[in-house]
Amino acid sequence: MRIKICIFLVLLCIVAATPAFGQKRRSRTKRPVKKTPATIVATPKPTPEPVAEPPKLNSRPDSASDKISSAPKAAAVTHIYVFERPGFTYPRVEIRHDDAGKGVIIFEKVDLDEPMGDPIELSAATVNTLNAAFTRLDFVNSTEDYEAKKVNVATGTISITLKQNGRSRTATFRWSDNPDAKLLMDEYRRISNEAIWKFEMQVARENQPLETPRLMARFSSLYESNELPDPPHLLPLLKQLANDEILPLIARNDAERVAKAIEKAEAKRLKKEEKAKN
Repeated sequence: MRIKICIFLVLLCIVAATPAFGQKRRSRTKRPVKKTPATIVATPKPTPEPVAEPPKLNSRPDSASDKISSAPKAAAVTHIYVFERPGFTYPRVEIRHDDAGKGVIIFEKVDLDEPMGDPIELSAATVNTLNAAFTRLDFVNSTEDYEAKKVNVATGTISITLKQNGRSRTATFRWSDNPDAKLLMDEYRRISNEAIWKFEMQVARENQPLETPRLMARFSSLYESNELPDPPHLLPLLKQLANDEILPLIARNDAERVAKAIEKAEAKRLKKEEKAKN
């Protein structure tokens, strides 16, 4: 009987301890519930509109008018010069300007589909040279034919128009023996040389600096051949080129050399004029 009581007490202790043991075991083996991560829907970023890159300076504009529109404001055009000769690198050149020398040059080039235009502003010395020749010719009132008797057909055709006091006259010739008519022909050719060279140099500075030595050699040749209208007024540009570190050294040296030559020649000319006055 005593043994049964002992066994009963042991069983009773086991039964009483079982819930606590099971609870402890469950708490030890309980795994955390996995939380499903919330799905984040990314708001699509708006696609930025493509920004058009500015055109390079040597890119051909859609039309000559795009360039011409940037020309300085000028009064009514009073002087028009046109040179035409198929086969030249520049087969057609047109210069239009007012009495003050402000206007535009429009030129065609063999490797371009459309004409190019660039604003021009003639120096006071160049304007005076042109006006003096027109005055001596009495251009508007004259009926003289300036065509030379013997003309080389390869020279091209020149047309010069002057509008003055409500009147207008156009003279067309290929070559002239008249000194003042020839002076007009030569001076407008020089103006063309300068304007086209400046245009090409600006393009090269912005896009092809390695081309600038060739262009400076071209400028030097034009200067030495008296094929520029008024070299002293180009001194600021030449000094700018001489200090432009983007350009090859040979181009900068050429610009400095030609600038010094122009300054020397101009000082000599002024000294000669001063001596003549005295």
